[in-house]
Amino acid sequence: MSFRINTNVNAMNALRNLGMTGSEMSKSTTRLSTGLRINSGADDPSGLIASESYRAQLGGIDQALRNNQDAMNFAKTAEGGLDEINRLLRDARSLAVANGNSTLDATQKAANQTQLNSILSSIDRVAGNTAFGSKKLLNGSAGTNASVISGVNIESASIGGKIGAGAVSAADSLDVQVTTAATRASVSGSKATLTTGATAVGAGSFTLNGKSFSTTATTTRDQLIDQINAASSETGVTAAVGTNNIVLTQLNFGSDSRVDLVDANGIIQSAAGTASAAGVDAVATVSYTDGTNTFTSTFNRGKGLELKDSDGNAIKLRTAGNTVTTHTDSVRVTNGSASFQIGANGGQSARLSLGNFNQASLGFNSSNTDITGTDMTSALGAIDSAIASVANSRGSIGSFMKNTLESNVRSLGIAKENLAATESSIREIDVAEEMTNYTKLQILQQSGLSMLSQANSAPQGVLSLLR
Repeated sequence: MSFRINTNVNAMNALRNLGMTGSEMSKSTTRLSTGLRINSGADDPSGLIASESYRAQLGGIDQALRNNQDAMNFAKTAEGGLDEINRLLRDARSLAVANGNSTLDATQKAANQTQLNSILSSIDRVAGNTAFGSKKLLNGSAGTNASVISGVNIESASIGGKIGAGAVSAADSLDVQVTTAATRASVSGSKATLTTGATAVGAGSFTLNGKSFSTTATTTRDQLIDQINAASSETGVTAAVGTNNIVLTQLNFGSDSRVDLVDANGIIQSAAGTASAAGVDAVATVSYTDGTNTFTSTFNRGKGLELKDSDGNAIKLRTAGNTVTTHTDSVRVTNGSASFQIGANGGQSARLSLGNFNQASLGFNSSNTDITGTDMTSALGAIDSAIASVANSRGSIGSFMKNTLESNVRSLGIAKENLAATESSIREIDVAEEMTNYTKLQILQQSGLSMLSQANSAPQGVLSLLR
């Protein structure tokens, strides 16, 4: 053992350890005061990198949740506007039905027509003014807009955000290839003895689409045809002369429009019996090109002349277009800007296609909005088609809110919860563990100070050698 005065190694050692303890105690104090295990890159470089990545992702999720709420409000605003248009259309239908009643005089019918014209103007107003902020929603600028090019063959078109597997991303014309033409149900009477209009059909009764008809021994073929045609608004069936027989034909196309005849006395048939027939729905393949790729969709879910696909797109044929052929460049689609960033990463977006819902786009024109006559078939058909179109669009909006936005919010909530838990485990301290460490460092600091004091007093033992 040596005794030195100038160099106190023990004191230096105690001071070094005391300094290390003080440094660790300072870090522990910082961790306890901030609640974070990583306060700078020096604390855990790799942990900091991972933590910042998770924090960025969490920030994106928070914004995505806000975006989803904005999209929800956007969709609700549009759906509210369409709800009002639906209400106006219901009122319009009531007016059309009322004007079909012969109890109204010309003045009353003219008043109803004036009210209908006002309703149609209101539809244009709602379609033009419904907006989310400064963004118009129902005038065709907030999504995919479809316009009929071939008005001879196509009556109306409503196209959403995609056709087949392709999103509508560029303006283009659609080709409509009708693969199955719609037909009307028809029943040909088997009674082939009705050679002239004056031929008597015989006394008896029969039921046509639920409506009963009666004849006498003097009822002629032409009188019976007139009787059936006079009730066509109830039965949806007209009668005409065939080859010495009577042919019954549905007014409407499609499988939902039937001719059901129950002939109890052999008035139309050669003997008592029944006859039934149903029409055929049109089917078509619609093609869209985005400039590079061509996408197709099969429209086989509609009824009659109305073509629909699995995405809710709808195209209504006119009678002239109801042939097995390809109507090239018959509908023009343009892409709007109703796109929402609903995820925290690139490519996680959703589209909501809102078309144009003014009266022209809903299929109203001068030929089907005049309800002052006696035949309401055209007006009611146009109104019913518009009601169905608006209802389908509301259903698409509802599906977007329920199945896209609400589902996505739930998924984002789960992702946020788990990312936050992971980021917390990397970045934050376990307070109990850190407090235990802090207590240990306090004791080490106190013992270090004591030992430094002892080490500083050790050289004084040399003085006893100098006495």
